[in-house]
Amino acid sequence: MSQTLSAHRGKIKPLTVSFASGDSYVVAHLYLPEDHDPAKRYPSVAVGGSFTSVKEQMGGIYAGEMARRGVIALAIDYRNYGQSGGAKRQYEDPAAKAEDLSAALRYLASRPDVSGTGLLGICTSAGTALYAAAEDANVGAVATVAGFYAEPELMTAMMNGREIIERLRADGRLAQEIYDQTGEIKTILTYHNTDETAAHVSPSEYYMDQTRGGGVRSWRNEFAVMAWEHWIDFDPISQASRVTAPTLMIHSEGSAFPDQARKVYGLLAGPKELHWAEGAQFDFYDQGDAVGDAADRVAAHFRATLG
Repeated sequence: MSQTLSAHRGKIKPLTVSFASGDSYVVAHLYLPEDHDPAKRYPSVAVGGSFTSVKEQMGGIYAGEMARRGVIALAIDYRNYGQSGGAKRQYEDPAAKAEDLSAALRYLASRPDVSGTGLLGICTSAGTALYAAAEDANVGAVATVAGFYAEPELMTAMMNGREIIERLRADGRLAQEIYDQTGEIKTILTYHNTDETAAHVSPSEYYMDQTRGGGVRSWRNEFAVMAWEHWIDFDPISQASRVTAPTLMIHSEGSAFPDQARKVYGLLAGPKELHWAEGAQFDFYDQGDAVGDAADRVAAHFRATLG
């Protein structure tokens, strides 16, 4: 049976850092290789996790695995989540998240022990990384694991049709008006396996399990209703053809929408590799076998491209 990993296992303990981004600031955990020598230079990456996740979940797990393999890694709380700033808590904004990834790369590039900077995105952050890589020259390389690659047609299908999409947009606009007038943030559950009012209704064992992601104290299973339009319009497929940085994609037939991963791979404009792994979506979040194999490949990619 595969070991369930956590973000703070082993000898490598992260340092907490913060830096400006947009209208506020980002708090992140910095993972340095165990034998870190400040006089040397290392490949470095910013790491983001799934929809509404925090740095103590899969982002921190992968950041720790990168450090064990000789890569400096920065697991971030996007603005509005976890310890990071932002008044609109639990507010999903793909454009702002891409800005946060770029801010993280600027922080890494300012360090004298960094040789190059790249992005590692798990699940939703795989798509967010494409937004950042399409715009930011500091993205020297990209890696994605079990990525969620949305586009309008997919979002419409996921939400069961155009009529529901329009209702959710209206809900979001109303919630935005309430926030503007009163400061109140209307929220619903982000994940649930049966509750139809949740933003994402599906088998959600990683988030429902208190021994896995659901037990991370800083994570909140909440989605700000006023973010519906931003989330519905999330479209990393539209960004893929603008990504020229060397990109490694790791996906599986058991991960989210494998045909979308194939579509992204076909559109990428730079050097690229698509590795088909074994495992279900949540296996790539914290299960030792799936994470370990992915981390081996990702770290090798970054050492080759950013070293």
